[in-house]
Amino acid sequence: MKMKKNILVFLMALLISFSLQAKEDSVNIYKIPRAMPKLDIVNEQGQSISLKKFKGNFVLMIVWSKNCTPCVKELDNLNGFVNKTKSDKIKVIMLSSDKEWNSASEQRLFVNKFKGQDLDLYTDRKGQMAEALGIFTSPHTVLINSKGEEIGRIRGSAEWDNDKVIDYIKQIKEKHG
Repeated sequence: MKMKKNILVFLMALLISFSLQAKEDSVNIYKIPRAMPKLDIVNEQGQSISLKKFKGNFVLMIVWSKNCTPCVKELDNLNGFVNKTKSDKIKVIMLSSDKEWNSASEQRLFVNKFKGQDLDLYTDRKGQMAEALGIFTSPHTVLINSKGEEIGRIRGSAEWDNDKVIDYIKQIKEKHG
């Protein structure tokens, strides 16, 4: 019995260490910025928007899905992040496939229900942007510098409104933005 308990404790410790390692490895900053695909995204008013519109801002483009539990859980945190970084020239773009929604108002109601009322929502025509970026899982954050170049990615969810996370994003912006 004691042997089984020791094995269980060992396996739990191993699992926790893998989880912590995976979290540290979830941020990838590139040595050389990459060009973004020349594809438009669609705003809530149905207008096609070029990513060039956001030049001058440091952009976090969050690729998410309403069917992704971690994505939905982080909407409230992302809303807090947006409100805490308003004056820092950091723009958050929430991008989901247009195939998920019947209308922009359906998407807005869904996001508001999970306390994301201050988030800017965009849709990706037929998933073209995500596909061009090679993103097939969500949540996935693309970090875009003020020149409109991709400088890195964050895989998975984060505690966005945590002060340490905000400071970390600001450091990335200062160094690469």
